[in-house]
Amino acid sequence: MLLSTICTVFLLASSFIAARAEGGDAYDLHFDLAYDYGEATASNVLPETLPGIAPIHGSGEPLIIFNSRKSHSPPILGQQGDKPELIRPDRIRARPMRISRPRSNPEFQRARLHSMRHSQNLLLDWETIDVLGPDIEDRITLLELAKVTGNAYALNISQPNWYPLDPKWNTSIPFGWGIEEDGFRGHVFVTADNSTVILSIKGTTLSGAGPTAKKDRFNDNRLFSCCCGYVNWSWRMSTVCNCHSGGYRCDNQCLHEALLEDSVFYNTGVNLYNNITYLYPTANIWIVGHSLGGALASLLGATFGAPVVAFESPGERLAAERLHLPITVPSPYTEVSTYHVYHTADPIPSGACTGVHSLCASGGYALETRCHLGKTILYDTIGKLGWGASLRKHTIKTIVTQVLNEDWEDVSAGGRAVPEAVYEEDCIECFKWEFGDYKKPKGLSAELPYSNEQEVLSLVSDIDGPQHDIS
Repeated sequence: MLLSTICTVFLLASSFIAARAEGGDAYDLHFDLAYDYGEATASNVLPETLPGIAPIHGSGEPLIIFNSRKSHSPPILGQQGDKPELIRPDRIRARPMRISRPRSNPEFQRARLHSMRHSQNLLLDWETIDVLGPDIEDRITLLELAKVTGNAYALNISQPNWYPLDPKWNTSIPFGWGIEEDGFRGHVFVTADNSTVILSIKGTTLSGAGPTAKKDRFNDNRLFSCCCGYVNWSWRMSTVCNCHSGGYRCDNQCLHEALLEDSVFYNTGVNLYNNITYLYPTANIWIVGHSLGGALASLLGATFGAPVVAFESPGERLAAERLHLPITVPSPYTEVSTYHVYHTADPIPSGACTGVHSLCASGGYALETRCHLGKTILYDTIGKLGWGASLRKHTIKTIVTQVLNEDWEDVSAGGRAVPEAVYEEDCIECFKWEFGDYKKPKGLSAELPYSNEQEVLSLVSDIDGPQHDIS
């Protein structure tokens, strides 16, 4: 079968290098590479495994095929246009982090389906493991991950909005960039030894600015609105599902079912993550994204127990609840794996771009949520830098060139290079809405359509299941 042949080629081409790092709690992800990108020689290489640290991987056969790998040449000084201060790529540092996740992802997905259908929880076998994740207290690491995130908006290094990276990240696998593809897209960046993979997911492209704009807006309104993108009566003909039940009432079961459709990028992301774990079964997998891409990264991280850094993401906690994903309870005994990075002058992550007269609504976007999973690294650019709130500040370029371009406080005087990551406490959203069972007769259990059940089960097929041919 063609799929097996392709996967075999990828797997045979993989060579795994395991080298122990020298001391310390953080590790530089860095290689010295020849310019022809031949064989890499490790210099303080991140080990594939450390004592007590398990690589992250899932299970499940690949359901889509990547495009060809792209090897990116080293950036040349003076050719980066409006980004001269970003010429010099730097290193990414990793540190151990402890996360909890279901021991079996297929069983977890089946429990999600049962919860959606019957409003009943099933007991699952959970495990707490130590993994290598990004060092979120290191500013340069956040800066480099922001560049990796920004590159999800570009096909390759020849485009002016591509940020130069450490030569270690010389290889990426673009997905969703085909001529006829108009939805979920980005890049998969892989280290030379295949020990670390970073999945970078593109955020929203504005209407009229690219082929993904229509589906991006559909997903924005499906994931980040209180009820199907219904802002007021004038939006009745432009809602993205049929769950509105009059006034400010919305049918809960309808909302949950709506997120099972293939048009929701989350489901595409689940397939993609299974694909990655099939091709790189022992790799540490991190997920990053900006805006819509950051929210999708967080939802996938909650699904698979992978480290996530999301930049300027709308609140995705409500979507996680509707998807029946596990939500981390604040505790001094566990470390979350999802970190949100944004600043106070950006109205979208804080849920401030709402209301029928807002600029977001004027553009057809109902971005009403504000509560995030995991912890938040919040830069007070209004209070400290005197910025005004503006949608113009909701760009990954703002994060790269203005927010992360220098330490937040004077480190030499005992200050923090990066603001402290904290839980968002007492976060409330959609307070004026009532959610209930408004679209089914009383006394009847809520059942998902059979096709939706099959779609969910297809996402969690065991790795020893039948292979899929690609014609």
